Amino acid sequence: MCGICGYYLSKKGISSKNILEMNNAIRHRGPDDEGFWLSDGQQGQSFSGENSTQKVKNTFPVLPDSVSNIALGFRRLSILDLSEKGHQPMLSDNERITITFNGEIYNFKTLRKELEDLGHHFKSHSDTEVILRSYEEWGTDMLSRFDGMFAIALVDLDKKKLLLARDRIGMKPLFYYKKENELIWGSEIKALLKNECVTPEINWQGVYTNFLFQTTLAPETCFQNIYSLEPATFLIFDMNDFSSSKEKYWQFPTKKLIQITEQEAITEVDKLLSESVEKQLFADVPVTSMMSGGIDSTLITAKSKPYKEDINAFTIAYQFSENEVKNASLMAEKIEIPHHIKNVTDEEVLDQLKENIQHFEEPYSSLEVLMNAAEYAKDLGFKVVLSGNGADELFAGYSHSLKLHKWKPMRKFNFIRHFIFTNDSFSKKVKNYFSQDSMLDFFRQSQVGMKPFETKSVFKKKIFNKINSDLNNKKLSETKDYQGLYEYDMKYSLSSHHVFRDDLSAMKYGVEFRYPYLSNDLVDYVSTLPENLRYNGVQNKPLLRKVAEKYVHPEILKMPKRGFSFPLSHFIKTEPKVKTFILENLDSLKKRDFFNPKVIDDWWNNQNNEYDSVKVWQLVTFELWYQKYFENR
Repeated sequence: MCGICGYYLSKKGISSKNILEMNNAIRHRGPDDEGFWLSDGQQGQSFSGENSTQKVKNTFPVLPDSVSNIALGFRRLSILDLSEKGHQPMLSDNERITITFNGEIYNFKTLRKELEDLGHHFKSHSDTEVILRSYEEWGTDMLSRFDGMFAIALVDLDKKKLLLARDRIGMKPLFYYKKENELIWGSEIKALLKNECVTPEINWQGVYTNFLFQTTLAPETCFQNIYSLEPATFLIFDMNDFSSSKEKYWQFPTKKLIQITEQEAITEVDKLLSESVEKQLFADVPVTSMMSGGIDSTLITAKSKPYKEDINAFTIAYQFSENEVKNASLMAEKIEIPHHIKNVTDEEVLDQLKENIQHFEEPYSSLEVLMNAAEYAKDLGFKVVLSGNGADELFAGYSHSLKLHKWKPMRKFNFIRHFIFTNDSFSKKVKNYFSQDSMLDFFRQSQVGMKPFETKSVFKKKIFNKINSDLNNKKLSETKDYQGLYEYDMKYSLSSHHVFRDDLSAMKYGVEFRYPYLSNDLVDYVSTLPENLRYNGVQNKPLLRKVAEKYVHPEILKMPKRGFSFPLSHFIKTEPKVKTFILENLDSLKKRDFFNPKVIDDWWNNQNNEYDSVKVWQLVTFELWYQKYFENR
């Protein structure tokens, strides 16, 4: 739902053309309405825009070319309370507090009732107003009460405070630029780059972690002075002296449930997932479910049927996805729901290849089909899509989790690396394997990005010298059991990677993805379960499989885990247009003074497996990212 942007400049005012251009850069996130609010820090005024609804235009003047220190911009994707009463930026009754909000608060009805009992009165049926009243009542303590996905920007003129906040898991992104007396923020980096105060510069530290982990680890981005607000975090700026403080408002529960049986856990997960699905089905627009054919999405679809009789589902079909499509169809027949199948051809991928890659605001390591899914959902008339994302992280679904038991005893032999003196490819790989000293190293090894020794060889020396290859500041609790890996999966695989890509993919077409597996209660409960119930080292998602047994088709339970993306390696080897596309971009990249041309050629000429293709693709997507955000602005 929606896109937000804004700025606060403590020492100067700038033209309102800045907020207009920032808002236009994220127009795709909200095609239904737009709004603006400008302030000098003392008083504020609301404005409409060219794309505002007629009623909003009748209420507020069109944004003029004026100067201000503070500005908020908003693009609306109408999902709850479709009337103009849900328009943003939304102001408090005394017009001293102004909020913009992107996301959904699923427990907003419960909170609204609580606030009404405390004497608050509401003008709309939107969750945005619930956030506004919650701030008036509880201040930043409101954040821990919200069950949902959100990015919030709020200005309090009386307290001279500016608040930026993000949901627990990071399902909704929020980026900010901070330098000297300038604070600029937005749902996408594209918006920040339209502000006259921001000149894009490469953050090589961010590029380095991106190459290692398939994504840039928050709070860093690949842009200098542009940061990603971490999940479960809020940032407060004092508008008097530009001082700031950043706080976490939630942590993963650490206290474990001890005396609990497997059946009790199955029953409770079943109940909590049903409750989450029911809440997330609520919308004033049509809702569908995206079924990939695996356990996660088919279970969500099956659980939707009792709460929404007219639920639909759709599946994206692409090369080598025949089994997934077949299983999704079996599930649709089993629960008797309409099932739409979209065949995405190689030609369609090629037609949109450059545009889709450049829509992501950093280099990337695969070929996404999520944009195809979002576009198809939009074509079918759906604004809201239920997703199975989050189940792999929450229930130990990834193949690397099954390697944990093997890695733990092998660490005692890590000293071997000091006795490997040969420098051939195999020796480097062995040395890399025996360099996994921490849980962070183990997690990094599983992400199928470049290895540290490969990044060192491909970067020009003068660039690599700018990078701190010591990633100790990225370590989490580092417990030596599955809990430690779980934290990395949730924070780095899910928050920095999957839901971030989901959001960019979906919102490109004005579609909202929702994640029933990531409700507050379900995440809290599963996090407290004993390891033996959630993880056995033999089978992925053992607990969720038992929950799914009575809902999904038996064939689905037999299907091995597969990623939801195009078969990149096969595509590179078999499609001449892709080879030409890659070579053209690699040639362009080699002319830059960033990377070692000899290593690039070596990687291209020696692709023996899928992993080798990923390294090449990371370089190609870097080149496309650089073209988009540094050359063709």
